[in-house]
Amino acid sequence: MLAGLLSIFLMVLDYRFERVDILRHAISSVLTPIQWVSDLPATMLSWSGNTIKTREQLADENDALQVQIAVLERKLQRLVSLTAENNRLRELLNASAQIEDSVIVSELIGINPDPYIHQVVINKGAKDGVKVGQAVLDAHGLMGQIVEASEFTSRVLLLSDSSHAVPVQVNRNGVRAIAVGKGLVSELELANVPDTADIIEGDLLVSSGLGGRFPTGYPVATVKSVEHDPGRPFAKVTAAPLAKLNQSRLILVLFKDEARSFHRALADDVDGEPSEKGKP
Repeated sequence: MLAGLLSIFLMVLDYRFERVDILRHAISSVLTPIQWVSDLPATMLSWSGNTIKTREQLADENDALQVQIAVLERKLQRLVSLTAENNRLRELLNASAQIEDSVIVSELIGINPDPYIHQVVINKGAKDGVKVGQAVLDAHGLMGQIVEASEFTSRVLLLSDSSHAVPVQVNRNGVRAIAVGKGLVSELELANVPDTADIIEGDLLVSSGLGGRFPTGYPVATVKSVEHDPGRPFAKVTAAPLAKLNQSRLILVLFKDEARSFHRALADDVDGEPSEKGKP
């Protein structure tokens, strides 16, 4: 009964006042060593598995990595060329040149056990410059955003959570939409897409940058299905997230360039339409 009364009291305080956030952050910082200790078995298992590999396995892995490096170097050369061309076009339009966003690498150390809440905990916090609202990616695409940052750890809300939404656009033609989580790590839904919108199966969805929360041009998902119902004004569009939401362990926390965001918003106001329309 005492625990129940205390819980109700804390929930009322949390709803009425913001001071409970300070207590929550303090408790999160105190529990950080426990999270590290709970992550030790997985770390030790991974370390032992890498230590006892045979020479043949290492040789095979080395060959595979060499192939991947060659492929990635080719893609990098192409990206450098596209970036240079994009910069030249921006200069012609009197816009600011493209500046790469900076990131820090973090590691996943915990997940929320509630199946209806898609959140993970990473080992970077306020001492590393992490703030609420920052975008989070893995090696494949956008994963979500920071919703809570304590001193040593941060909590990430994943794209698949039913309370999460991200503005996106079709990379092929610039059609805009909102990708909403459905509570499934393998599926998102595009909200209120007009039945006449030019969206087809296989289209790549990238972040549009509208709203200022997520940066522009990062891959989010690919369109999985498009269903048209003559009796409805909106089409039912589902998409598959590109990020490995339930597999990735290494995560990138994105730091946007404030100057670039300001100049881009200024260009949008002058031109009357977003400058990233139709561009990856």
